[in-house]
Amino acid sequence: MKKLLFSIFCLFISCSAFSQFDGNYNYTIGVRGYSSMQMPKILNQTNSQNYTDTYFNGALVKFNDNQISIRLNANYYRKDISFYNECESCEIAKGTVSDFSFKVGFEKSLNYAIVQPYFGSDIGYRANRFTGEVKTANPKNMNMPYNVDAEKNGFIITPLIGIRVNPIKQVSFFAETSLDFYYSYEKQEKIQQDAANTNSIAKYNKWEFLLNPISIGVQVHLVSKN
Repeated sequence: MKKLLFSIFCLFISCSAFSQFDGNYNYTIGVRGYSSMQMPKILNQTNSQNYTDTYFNGALVKFNDNQISIRLNANYYRKDISFYNECESCEIAKGTVSDFSFKVGFEKSLNYAIVQPYFGSDIGYRANRFTGEVKTANPKNMNMPYNVDAEKNGFIITPLIGIRVNPIKQVSFFAETSLDFYYSYEKQEKIQQDAANTNSIAKYNKWEFLLNPISIGVQVHLVSKN
């Protein structure tokens, strides 16, 4: 029994010594391989609470100082989409959405084990834009279709929690959950497809709370301090 306890103790010490690499590297670069997130609402989109799957749409750089890291990260997403506007029997919108964000923040690891829980927070800028066409979804409705350009710009605050697994010294895998507090200035421009090309512009300021349930990626640690 004593030999077993001594062996477990030695194994724990060796694992702890091995896994303290994170504080021994000055820089970390990483990519987000997969993310599931809520995107900012477009017009009066009926399914705005749905989650969007993205792949390899983000990158990050970290400056490490023991258990605390300063992090810079950017995300970009662009895709052709369609959705119901107002209601499922009201309008159908089709077009292209693009979403960009740049954030700076901190990340604190709770230990130096092979499996490292961490928490942090980011703050930065986010821009979201949709350009496309909106048509009636009701064949009995004779309203003319119109073109739309809806753009949001604002600041974003993102608290986060995550877990990192370190299979080897210079490489780690991470999974994190975050919540975006997004305050934006929105401008919606609509151009009717009529003879006069009637133009209307609406402007708003609004808060949105966007949950990002999971983000998975890989990190590489560079420039040893030893």
